[in-house]
Amino acid sequence: MEAAAQPEPQIVIKKSFASSTFMRVVKYTGVRLVVLFLTVVVAMYMTILIANMGGYVDTMMRGEITENVTQSITTNPANRGMPSDQKRAIIEKMIALEIKRRGLNLPLAVRNARYLTNALTMNLGHAINMVSDTGSRTVRLILLERLPATLLLMGTSQLLLFFSSLFFALSLSRQYGSWWDKLVIALTPTSSAPGWFYGIFLILIFAAILRIMPFGGLVSSPPPENPVLYALSILQHLLLPAFALFFSGFFLSIYGWRTFFLIYSNEDYVEMAKAKGLTSRDIERRYILRPTLPNIITNFALTLLGVWGGAIVTETIFNWPGLGRMFYTAIGLYDIPVIVGDTIIFAYLLAITVFLLEIIYALVDPRVKIGGGSQS
Repeated sequence: MEAAAQPEPQIVIKKSFASSTFMRVVKYTGVRLVVLFLTVVVAMYMTILIANMGGYVDTMMRGEITENVTQSITTNPANRGMPSDQKRAIIEKMIALEIKRRGLNLPLAVRNARYLTNALTMNLGHAINMVSDTGSRTVRLILLERLPATLLLMGTSQLLLFFSSLFFALSLSRQYGSWWDKLVIALTPTSSAPGWFYGIFLILIFAAILRIMPFGGLVSSPPPENPVLYALSILQHLLLPAFALFFSGFFLSIYGWRTFFLIYSNEDYVEMAKAKGLTSRDIERRYILRPTLPNIITNFALTLLGVWGGAIVTETIFNWPGLGRMFYTAIGLYDIPVIVGDTIIFAYLLAITVFLLEIIYALVDPRVKIGGGSQS
């Protein structure tokens, strides 16, 4: 009688390897998610402590409440004949109610923990001093109103900067030592100045002297009723701040990518491809761009992330109604809910971007193995 057929060793090894790889990926993914979440928690708590200045803002808020309530009661014509003791009792009662409503009667640690819990659960609450264009104090509505303007400005400038610098850098890597190459290297220090620095000069030249561009804002006042004219007005107001942000990083970005491409173009496998007679386009696509793809993806992802952040000083200079200017105003008004709301959204986006980038690295680069495992 023949013996029962035994499973082939090769099949058993493949199943065991697939199972161990799957468990390694699951373990690595779980650990990374926990680490990123703890990082977000620590960053948010530090933001709350800094925004509240260790409780100093709460003291200012109590003083503001006392001043507003006292002024409201004493200036009310209906309370003119009221005795001083009764008026004082009403003032103290209303102050206590307002302090309780804002949660200022709780210990600082409890308030910070409440801020942190609300932030992590995206319960952004209501602003203290800021209001939306519709008169609402809901932080979510305030952020949503400012978001389109920031996406328009940052998306236009940063995406144009990324793709144009990548294109020119690849072109310069073929012309190493040429006149254009030396010119870009000479102009690279101009990128050390921030965008708002160039914005001031652009306003001075094109708005104050030449008077061909607006000083700032999103659209002309009053806004054009014609949709085409309205879009052209927005475009006209967009040019100066977008160009300021674009120019501040243009030459440095080209120089960085150009140096990066030059390093990879001198590898041995590139020389071998040239010896085989491959065209320059095939060499760039298969032997230069492909190895640098993880770095390109990283920069592109961080560029998209920066689109949501806004430019605080540049938006303020150009009076651009975006998230950057809103954040600047919130800092000046000590509006903690708005500061925390804007920060937590950016923190979550950053954590998600970092997590997705690690997965994408493993997909585009076979040298990367999730979890640090090795194949046998």
